[in-house]
Amino acid sequence: MKGMVLYDSATGHSKRMAEAIAEGMRKGGLETEAFPISGFDNAWAEESKAVVVGGPVYSASISARLRTFLEKDFPSCKPAGKLGGAFATADYVHGGGELAIGQVLVNMLAKGMLAYSGGSAFGRPVIHIGPVALSDALEDYEEVFRTYGERLAKKALEIFK
Repeated sequence: MKGMVLYDSATGHSKRMAEAIAEGMRKGGLETEAFPISGFDNAWAEESKAVVVGGPVYSASISARLRTFLEKDFPSCKPAGKLGGAFATADYVHGGGELAIGQVLVNMLAKGMLAYSGGSAFGRPVIHIGPVALSDALEDYEEVFRTYGERLAKKALEIFK
């Protein structure tokens, strides 16, 4: 079963965290690749049962590139029925990471996707709606992002057996 992580990344921070999620998804049992939104593989996207989308936070929101992608290009991969997740990278603790994740998830729900949240069901690390990494300490967050990817993959395998 396939999964994918789609990301927007101007500085490489979101790419790094997308790759950590993809690594976790592979560990969780999904054949997974990470793609920039500017070059995603539509055939891979159509085959994927789990799709995680994320990028940098700008003014407590998603980037304009990510918003345009979600509204115009993302529907081509037939997202309805897939398991979706979201992540963000931010410069500040209170920079709006949760708001950006929420915007991605609402967009996914509007397209008929299922939204993943492990909540506190798995204990620590608690990742309620999606992981957020601070750009000046990415290494401190990589394991959380891998854990998120692994948990999401396991849920996808449970749902789509």
